[in-house]
Amino acid sequence: MAIGAQEIEDLLRESFPQADITITDLAGDGNHYAAEVIDESFRGKNRVQQQRAVYAALKGKMEGSQGELHALALTTKAPD
Repeated sequence: MAIGAQEIEDLLRESFPQADITITDLAGDGNHYAAEVIDESFRGKNRVQQQRAVYAALKGKMEGSQGELHALALTTKAPD
């Protein structure tokens, strides 16, 4: 079963309550999303550390071939 944009945002909001989060359904199919997460907690962390934090917030929704979230283009950064 596919995961919806709102569920992705809700999961991310649990870990990043003050973040500016934008979720976009890239293909209109509910399977391929882009997420932009801008949060102060990313300041001083490299891109890999930032993205690992986001993947951890998704609580396994992308794991394995049976994951609910099949593709996520991810942009992370600290606020300007």
